[in-house]
Amino acid sequence: MTSLSTHPDLKTRLMVGMELHVELSTRSKMWTSAPNVAHPDHFEAAPNTLLDPVVLGMPGTLPVMNKQALEMSILVGLALGCQIARHSKWDRKSYYYPDLPKNYQLSQYDEPICGQGELTFPVGDGPDAPKKTVRITRAHLEEDAGKLLHEAPGGYAIDHSIVDLNRAGTPLLEIVTEPDIESPEEAVAFAQALRNICRSLGVTEGIMQRGHMRFEPNINVIIEKDGKTYKTPIAEIKNLNSFKAVYGAIAHEYERQVDEWVATGVVMKPGTKSTRGWNDATNTTFLQREKEEADDYRYFPDPDLVPVIVSDEWLDKLKARLPELPQAKEQRYLETLGLSAADARQLLDEPRTADFFDAVVTAGADAKRAAKLLLNTAAKRANEKGCRIDQLGATPAQVKEILDLLGESKISAVGADELLGLCCEEANHEASAASLAEARGLLQVSDTSALEGFVDAVLAEGRNAKAIADLKAGKDKAIGALMGQVMKLSKGQANPQVVTELIKKKVQAL
Repeated sequence: MTSLSTHPDLKTRLMVGMELHVELSTRSKMWTSAPNVAHPDHFEAAPNTLLDPVVLGMPGTLPVMNKQALEMSILVGLALGCQIARHSKWDRKSYYYPDLPKNYQLSQYDEPICGQGELTFPVGDGPDAPKKTVRITRAHLEEDAGKLLHEAPGGYAIDHSIVDLNRAGTPLLEIVTEPDIESPEEAVAFAQALRNICRSLGVTEGIMQRGHMRFEPNINVIIEKDGKTYKTPIAEIKNLNSFKAVYGAIAHEYERQVDEWVATGVVMKPGTKSTRGWNDATNTTFLQREKEEADDYRYFPDPDLVPVIVSDEWLDKLKARLPELPQAKEQRYLETLGLSAADARQLLDEPRTADFFDAVVTAGADAKRAAKLLLNTAAKRANEKGCRIDQLGATPAQVKEILDLLGESKISAVGADELLGLCCEEANHEASAASLAEARGLLQVSDTSALEGFVDAVLAEGRNAKAIADLKAGKDKAIGALMGQVMKLSKGQANPQVVTELIKKKVQAL
């Protein structure tokens, strides 16, 4: 129990259960071959173009289950340690919204595909961050509804709503937890950990701004006063699509519910649940409606779909597809590869970048140097091109060669950047980095005898007398002017380290 600053006489404890909706990135929708807006190929589809008679609920249409969506759901369940149901069925969840053409949602009620599990995750950064375990109640597969727009494209005010049904029928995995979360910080850490798992499994693109993951915390507060305990009514905050909103909504609701209890004394009982929205501008929640109970949805088994039977063989194949999960990968990066916590976290922010990094290391590259090259030189190029690092075009073998050339001082850091750009060109994907560096003249000259002539020529010029005198007097900055002239004479191919030593040696001998 804690005490809120506005009510120091009360002991309070926050209780949060999370509902998380994950749009699966299958190519087609849940019950039909219509394109899925959550797949990258269809992100920019014009409104109401990803439709067919099944999505629109036209008479006589029949749904056909998307097997890939079910397998993605099972993979998430396995990653969360859930019990995978060997028999599950589909139910109709009846309710009316303008963006739900069928007036019911195909979902799972009493026999979800994924049962109880749990997720343990760190709350905070660093190896010493405390760990939290949240129990998973269930994860069930359903279809998403469409989208209602209450302002025109571009943010212009309108006096009506626009219905876009592109999202209708998208495979949607709903993950439900027990009320184990006790702070906004824990809620955000849990949401981040789950997003990382789903993205590492490749089941969703996880772009929050596109609604690929939406969070709905169910919040109430346990209040203790004068030896008695009270529970405030549960409020569900709908459709949060940023970690900032998750934090803000829970923090605000914690304060609001205690204030309301002090003012009204209302406690949790049947009929007191509510659904609330979140206002980003004011950082407050607002009442939408009284919360429906399960009976209000009139669930009943869908007559058009057969139950799902998961065999041992099928489940074993899915277990074999589980990759290394983010927390295990981060531990390997820190403890085995010796990466910094910042570099490890940055690599893990994009699962396919982490996979590309692993391929570079598997090719034989030093892990620390590979991380620096990818997170600096390659990341800069990827940002300029608007793509991921793994989409630049260079192969892991080429990146390993670039690192070798750098380590052997055969190319400079600037040369490595240019060489990476050459490797990214489609025509050069089969070429070795060394051959590309030689053809472009990026290889540094390290042969002392070849460089001495350049150094002697620069030191012999009368206009460099002051720089030479300053260097002899211990002013090391003076070497820069001399170095620049040597690099110019060598057309940028002189090894700076070798040239530096030669200049120092020859100047001291003058």
